[in-house]
Amino acid sequence: MTVQVTECAVSNCSFNDHTQCNAAGITIGGASDHAQCATFIDTGAHGGLPKVLASVGACQRGECSHNENLMCTASEVHVGPGNDNADCLTYEHA
Repeated sequence: MTVQVTECAVSNCSFNDHTQCNAAGITIGGASDHAQCATFIDTGAHGGLPKVLASVGACQRGECSHNENLMCTASEVHVGPGNDNADCLTYEHA
């Protein structure tokens, strides 16, 4: 089962539709000190699927306390500005 992205505060992401992510799924990646939404794209054009609320398809942050077998186990995921334009704000270092 995948975890739902309940909020995206990255208004310049092409998949953002009024704080809702319209990507079919997102991947969490990033550097060693923070988790980044690797699906973020800023093209100036709106993209994604209508009426779709994204879930976390894969998480590359093996050291996150919510990561089990590269899948997110958090109850929900929030994406917003951090060290990068789009960080996983639910990330917690284990």
